[in-house]
Amino acid sequence: MALLKIARMGHPVLRKVADPVPDPTAPEIRRLASDMIDTMLDAPGVGLAAPQVHESLRMIVFRVPAMRSGGESVEPTVLINPVIEPLDGGLEHGMEGCLSIPELRGVVPRFARIRYRGVGLDGEPIEREASGFHARVIQHECDHLDGVLYIDRMTDLRYLAFTDEAHHITEALEQQEGRD
Repeated sequence: MALLKIARMGHPVLRKVADPVPDPTAPEIRRLASDMIDTMLDAPGVGLAAPQVHESLRMIVFRVPAMRSGGESVEPTVLINPVIEPLDGGLEHGMEGCLSIPELRGVVPRFARIRYRGVGLDGEPIEREASGFHARVIQHECDHLDGVLYIDRMTDLRYLAFTDEAHHITEALEQQEGRD
């Protein structure tokens, strides 16, 4: 197990468009994926993209805890060369954080439902539909592959806060939704 250094906002690797992984079954890709999962779990986080660990490759790892997804959990998964397709359902606004932007959270609009495709470490295709938190995690991590951070997607910087103060924003949004 190797814990990798996480690039923080300001490092140029986070603003590059990552290169496709030419051979998803290569031993060095398997090793990187394993180290990324260990790093994600240690952080702790729910997702990590290769550029966040200074590797400009189109690969993400993620997990979806049952408590964040209404009971449906997804074990740590490796997705190589992912592609996202928005499905019907419009946009949802939700609070996000990022291991590359520690101690901050912000409200970000994301597609409510998506289909994602890619390849696993065995070289076999992966295709799934996701909604809610699962869809949000995939979109957030795939943004990293295109040099995009969640703060770039924010539409109102009044909804950017330090982690320990973010509950004020969440409460205000819940009250606002109750009035709509």
